[in-house]
Amino acid sequence: VPMGVLSCVKYLMFIFNVLVFAGGTCLAGMGIWVAVDPAGFQDIVAARAVLSAGAWLLLVVGIALSLLGFLGCCGALRRSRPLLLL
Repeated sequence: VPMGVLSCVKYLMFIFNVLVFAGGTCLAGMGIWVAVDPAGFQDIVAARAVLSAGAWLLLVVGIALSLLGFLGCCGALRRSRPLLLL
């Protein structure tokens, strides 16, 4: 495989993982926002238990995606197979 193709794949994986990291960070931020200020969201969701559970779910999924994206970025830049497989 030519070296230019490997370099292109490396940077495409890095960009994809940056997008995953950014999406996870946005989800975590939204989860924190809903958990801290639920009064603004009670009009959207009638039951408070559903709102609270949704906020924590957003927070957990966002943190998991952020961690996954960060490890993927590190793995892509260092060409670390274990980090990319994680």
